[in-house]
Amino acid sequence: MTTQNPFIVLKEEMDNLVVGHEEVKLSLLLGIISREHVYIEGPPGTAKTMLAEIISAAANLRFFFYQLHRDTRLSELIGDIVISKETTDEGEVIKQKVVKGGILTSEICLLDDISRAPGESLNVLLRILNERKFFNEKIPLLTAIGTSNPTADEYYNEPLDPANLDRFVLQVSAQGLSYGRKWDEAKKVIKLYSERSSDYEISARVSRKIFDEYYEKLGSVDIPFAVQEALANFVATLIEDYGCNETNSLISDRTFFVKSLKIMRAHALLNDRDNCTLEDLNALKYMTAFRIPEEVFEQLDQILDDLTSKKKKTGTDKIS
Repeated sequence: MTTQNPFIVLKEEMDNLVVGHEEVKLSLLLGIISREHVYIEGPPGTAKTMLAEIISAAANLRFFFYQLHRDTRLSELIGDIVISKETTDEGEVIKQKVVKGGILTSEICLLDDISRAPGESLNVLLRILNERKFFNEKIPLLTAIGTSNPTADEYYNEPLDPANLDRFVLQVSAQGLSYGRKWDEAKKVIKLYSERSSDYEISARVSRKIFDEYYEKLGSVDIPFAVQEALANFVATLIEDYGCNETNSLISDRTFFVKSLKIMRAHALLNDRDNCTLEDLNALKYMTAFRIPEEVFEQLDQILDDLTSKKKKTGTDKIS
């Protein structure tokens, strides 16, 4: 176990087994730190499931995996439903009890092909994930990871309803190395698995207690006025300069003016800081992949760079 920044060693463990996919790795780390849910969309074979399994094992957290389908029943996600019959003075009484399992007992859960879940099960599932409660009882879940194939015709996949997708604060796209033409990284994968033993075991590197300690720190990470102003300017830029609106984007006040602060604070903690700087605006990249048009998202690095450079030139950012 380690008492140093636990997220660095988790990143190392992911790097030991998976080459590339930096956006997915960082989104998972930000999700664990902030205790927000993560949505990853990408074709089969792009390490989505593997990375989630690695981070849960290295973090020594209880893990639940389920591949959703059109006939998924709620009981498959929350545990067994036991129905019993009792005879009382007033007659026969039918009782229903849930023997907890699945997402009710896990600390990290991976919900594969989440968009395939039937509406009734999905609605209850997302409510549990959002509230982290089953009826009035809290559940130990830190982060849920929803994955899905792209919505292109060849994958026969339907997109999540925008309101449901918005429940996943962090949203990233996973690209394969081949179609991404990342040939140097592809060679590293071949080398890695040519040399590594097939029975490689992932060691527990940190404990739940350390995660709890970092989560307590999260709310005390300072966000200076200059960073607050830059965040507001970022949203204004998307709408005023790049044409993002309610017909082509999902820019909710909850996500960009409340949840984004947690993600930026998590990014600061990931970098061993107790205050946010303009650099933490880069964490917004991991929230926007499916909230804004693709052509705007492709320019996001430049948009963020322009905003932070402008702020630094005016001298309003006092933090180095």
